[in-house]
Amino acid sequence: MKTFRRFVKVNICLLIIGILGIVGLYILAYFSPILDIKNTGQYYIYDKNSNIIYQGSGNTKWVNLEDVSPYFIDAIISIEDKNFYKHNGFDYLRIIKTLIDNFTNGEIVGGASTISQQYVKNLYLDFDQTWQRKIEEAWLTLKLEVHYEKDEILEGYINTINFGQGNFGVAAAAQYYFNKNCKDLTLEEAIILAGIPKSPSYFNPVSSYEDSIDRAKLVASSMVNNGYISETEKNNLFKDKLEIYGKNSENNLNTLMYYETVVKQELDNLNIPKSLIETGGLKIYTSLDLELQTILEKNINEYMPDNDMQVASIIIDPHTGNIMALTGGKNYNISQYNRAISSQRQVGSTMKPILYYAALENGMTSSSRFLSEETTFVFSDNDSYSPQNFNQNYANKEITMAAALSYSDNIYAVKTHLFLGEEVLVDTAKRMGIETDLPAIASLPLGTVELSMLDFANAYTTLASNGYKRELSTIVKVTDMHDNVLYEKKDNNNQVLNSSYTFILNELLTATYNSAFIDYSNPTIISLGSKISRKYAMKTGSTGTDCWMIGYNPDILMLVWNGYDDNQEMEVADGSISKNIWVNTVEEYLKDKEASWYDLPNNVIGIPLDAVTGTEPTDENNIFVYYFINGSQYVNQETIEKKETTIQ
Repeated sequence: MKTFRRFVKVNICLLIIGILGIVGLYILAYFSPILDIKNTGQYYIYDKNSNIIYQGSGNTKWVNLEDVSPYFIDAIISIEDKNFYKHNGFDYLRIIKTLIDNFTNGEIVGGASTISQQYVKNLYLDFDQTWQRKIEEAWLTLKLEVHYEKDEILEGYINTINFGQGNFGVAAAAQYYFNKNCKDLTLEEAIILAGIPKSPSYFNPVSSYEDSIDRAKLVASSMVNNGYISETEKNNLFKDKLEIYGKNSENNLNTLMYYETVVKQELDNLNIPKSLIETGGLKIYTSLDLELQTILEKNINEYMPDNDMQVASIIIDPHTGNIMALTGGKNYNISQYNRAISSQRQVGSTMKPILYYAALENGMTSSSRFLSEETTFVFSDNDSYSPQNFNQNYANKEITMAAALSYSDNIYAVKTHLFLGEEVLVDTAKRMGIETDLPAIASLPLGTVELSMLDFANAYTTLASNGYKRELSTIVKVTDMHDNVLYEKKDNNNQVLNSSYTFILNELLTATYNSAFIDYSNPTIISLGSKISRKYAMKTGSTGTDCWMIGYNPDILMLVWNGYDDNQEMEVADGSISKNIWVNTVEEYLKDKEASWYDLPNNVIGIPLDAVTGTEPTDENNIFVYYFINGSQYVNQETIEKKETTIQ
C-alpha cells in the first residue's frame, strides 16, 4: 500500500511539474519577440530579367479569412485539425491517441500536427526531421499561439499551404484549378482543395483527378463526422466530373516547374540560412531565359508524339555555365519526374567527342586514319568484342577522324579508344567535369554507360567554353527581403583543356552536317542542313532505347534526349525528334543575334583536304578544311598503322 501511495505521489508531482513547465513555456513565449507572420516565409524566384516566375510559402495574393469560401474553411479544419479552436497549439489527446495507434500497428499510420504546427513548418524552406528542428518548431508554435488569435493563425495557414503545381495559398490554388476567386468555391471544389495538402503531388486534380476525388471523399466524410455537412449532402457529391482549369494567368508553361524544382534543389545546397524566419524571406535570382523556355516548350509540343515517350533538355550559356532553360519531361502537370537531373540514360555516340579530344591531346590529328571494316577485337584474356556500325555500313577503307565523326563510325571509335588505352577516356571525361565513375571498358566510347543529363552537360560545357570548366547552375544571386546579398555566383575561369585542341575538335564536329562527306554513307545530321543558318559543333547519339542530340557554339549549348521511362525500344525515325527540337529551338532563339564562332588559335592552321580520306583533294565539292596544330600535319601515319595491327 505504501508503495502504491508513493507511486501516486510521484506521478502527481511529475504532473504538477509538467503543467508548471508548460505554463512557464507559454509565459516565456508571451514575452518573447512577436513573429511577423505576414512578412515571414516568403520566397520568390525571378528570371534573368528580374521578372517573378514563382512564389513560395508567403504569398503576395494574401487573402483575408472573410474572403475565403466558408466551405473551404470548414473542410480544411475538419480534415487537418478538428480541435483547432479548442487547443493551444498542441492537441495532446490526439498526440496520445496517435502514439497508441502507431505503437499498436507497429508503424506510423498517422500524425498529430495541428494547423498551428503546420503553419510554422510552412515558414521554413526545408523540413528536416531532426530533434533540433522539432524542438524549434514546437517553440515557434507556442509563440504563434500566445501572440495571435486563432483566426489570424488560420488565415496565415491557408495563405501558405502547398497546393501542388507550384501553387501556394488558397487564392492561387482556386485560380489555378478552377479559374475563380477563392470566395466563390463550390462545396465540391472546396473539398478537393482541402484534400491536396496531404500530398500535393498525388492529390491535385491535374496530376491525378481520380486520386484527388478519392481523397476529397475522405475529406467529405470527416465533415460529416464533425457536423459541417449532412450524410445526404456527402452522398450527392462528385456524381459528375468537375471541370479542372489547370492554368496560370501568367507564365503558363507546362515545363517551367521542372526548372523551378532544380532551383529549389540548388538552394538547399547553398550556404545560406535555411529558415525563412531567420532571413525574413528570400529573393532568388536565376538565369532562366523565359523566351528560350517558351521556344523550347513550343518545339517539344510540335515534335513529341502523343504517347508515353518522354523528353529532357538543358540549355546552357557556355560563357558562364548558367542554365538558361530546362525541362525534365513533356508536361510537369502530368509527370513531376525530372529526367534532366534524376534519370540515368545511356548516352550513345555523344560520348565520342570526349574520346576524340583525348586523341588530339595524345598525338592523333584530325586526319589520322583507321580502317573502317567489320572487326572483332580479341583481348589478352581471350574475351572478344564485336561492335557494329549502324545498318552494318562500313567504309571498308581508311577514313579520317573527321569522317569518323561525320558518320559516327563505331569501329574507328573503338580502335582509337584501344589505341590510347582505356583509362585515357575515363580520365579525360573526369577532367571535363563528369562526376559519375566511368568504367574503363572497350565499349565506353559508344556510350554504353548511363549518365544523368546534368552530369553529362558538365563535359559538353567545357568543350563549348573552349576548355573552361564551368559550374552549372540556375541560381545567380540570393538576397533577403531587404536586398542584402546572401549568395552570389562567382565567375569560374578554371581552364582544364587545351584551347587549340578544343578548337580543332569543335571544327571537326561541323562535319556531322557537311555535305562534302556524302560518300558510302551520309553525315548523321545532314537532314538538318537546310535549317542550319550558322556554324555549330553537333553530335547525335542513339542506343536501342535512347536518342540524343547535342550541339553548341560560343553562345549556346543545348542537350536534348527522348525515349521511354520503361526503356522501350526506339524506332529509327524517333531520332529525328530530338534533332528537330534542337535545331528549331536554337535557330529561333539566335535568329536576331550576331553569329559567332571560336577564334582561330595562333598555333593552329587550316588545310583544305579531301573530306573522307584527308588527302589532296581531287573534287572541289568534297573539300573539308582540316585543322592542325602547326607542324602536326606532317605526323607520320605509320605509327598509327603499326599500332592498329595490335588491337584487332
